[in-house]
Amino acid sequence: LTSTHFNFLRVPLVTMRFPAPSVQLIALALVARLASGFTPLSSSSSNVAARSSIAPSVGASTATTTSGNPLMMPIKMVATNAEAEAVAVADVEAVMGQKRKKTKEERLKAASKGLQVHCVGLSIHHAAVEVREKLAIAEAEWNAASGDICSDGRVAEAAVLSTCNRFEIYYAATDARQAAARITEYLAERSDLPVSTLRKNLFMLSGDDAVWHLMRVAGGLDSLVVGEGQILSQVRQCHLHSIEEDGCGGKVLSRLLNGAVAAGKRVRSETAISKGSVSISSAAVELSEMKCADDLSLPFSEARLAAIGAGKMTRLLITHLASRGLERITIVNRSMARPQELAEQFPDVDIEIKLTDDLYDVIGRSDIVYTATSCEDYIVTEALLEENGLAGGRPLMLVDISVPRNVGEDCKKVPSVSAYNVDDLKAVVARNTAMRQKEMIEAEALLQEEAAAFVGWRESLAAVPAINRLREKAETHRQAELKKCTRKLSQNENFSEKELEAVERLSRGIVNKLLHGPMSHLRRSDSVDGRQAAVRELSDMFQLGEDETARNGRGRRKR
Repeated sequence: LTSTHFNFLRVPLVTMRFPAPSVQLIALALVARLASGFTPLSSSSSNVAARSSIAPSVGASTATTTSGNPLMMPIKMVATNAEAEAVAVADVEAVMGQKRKKTKEERLKAASKGLQVHCVGLSIHHAAVEVREKLAIAEAEWNAASGDICSDGRVAEAAVLSTCNRFEIYYAATDARQAAARITEYLAERSDLPVSTLRKNLFMLSGDDAVWHLMRVAGGLDSLVVGEGQILSQVRQCHLHSIEEDGCGGKVLSRLLNGAVAAGKRVRSETAISKGSVSISSAAVELSEMKCADDLSLPFSEARLAAIGAGKMTRLLITHLASRGLERITIVNRSMARPQELAEQFPDVDIEIKLTDDLYDVIGRSDIVYTATSCEDYIVTEALLEENGLAGGRPLMLVDISVPRNVGEDCKKVPSVSAYNVDDLKAVVARNTAMRQKEMIEAEALLQEEAAAFVGWRESLAAVPAINRLREKAETHRQAELKKCTRKLSQNENFSEKELEAVERLSRGIVNKLLHGPMSHLRRSDSVDGRQAAVRELSDMFQLGEDETARNGRGRRKR
């Protein structure tokens, strides 16, 4: 690079003293800009984020962009080595798309801060379906959503769990305030709702409370239908997605989700929490059976049934209907494949298959219609019922168990139509919950054990920086003493290279054996207070925090 390049870029030269690595980084950043055709980096979100994290320095000088030439972009020259390196690295990464590997010091600093677990979300217990459906995300998009949340670095790890009854984001971050701000921004953008409305419906949990909440979710204790099995499968999928290549579940979050899945399995195997009818589909069947006489004036066993959609919810629906003696049902779906699979799974049930073109013909000759599709728009509305001559005729019951909803709210205004959604299942749920109080108490005791195991593991991470410092100090002393020893031994012609290597291995083995006890003690401490006390004792005993200061001080006195 010559002064011509700097003049062309309109960068004012500042007299600074940079160590060689800093000069190389800055030069590489400028070369990268030249190679990229002078694309303005100020438009890059990653570059902006990197620059915004650097505090303005005294004496910093910024070049102005010439309005007539968009290629003349401002490049900030900062007056400190650390800031100059940070800006240069950010520019190189932005242009060349390379992710800089963290240094050992940076990794130790991040580990010492620790990642705290948080949870933000809304569920059927806190938010109406009108709000929940605005945030619902299809499973195929969970990783894209978590990637968006982690895009600016304020959130270190994230995983999304979106079901018909809940939308929750589990995340880990070192700065809880900044992370919460990012999550709130994302939710407001996605839902297109004002933050004030979101806050009325959201719950926010941190630390042990967030861990306990996830354990209860996986155990089925936080579900609308206590003990349901479907939520465990959904939490498992959340974990599997988080550890995929494009997932954002790191060491802490993936461990938490995996532990929650194990806790959910344990609860269901060691208690009777999942025995009987425990799913949204079973609650929908119970609700329609309970309301049938009042709404339709006929016994449930005589009602003509239809289901729109052929996914997992419909399969569970048919399972519970079959247990009540169902003999015939019509399934409406976009394709024939899935309904045919259901027909094979239930050979004792006469399943008639229709495509969506015949939707309103099927509704017109049915008494109870269950909707359970993944469609994000209403497929049954007041206008469509009137258009197809189904308004004001014989009684019709619509039971919508989808989120987002498939049946419009205006259908409740249609004469002779009774429309229900997942929020109307609470009467059935209350009866179900009362019958499972004993199992819930047993399940919570097991979940507390699993939550405590994760919390203990997470707190053990606080010992990692102390262990690393202890290893580094021991290794420094080992190498210093080995250097003295080998210098003397090398003067002896009788010592070969292999013998010197044996001495090196001997010194390494002695150090490892001496360190094994203290490091095992740090890892084995059961309580959080005990582990913190052990870290303090070892730090004082080996002077881990004072090592650098003392060494520098002795060096100055010698000079």
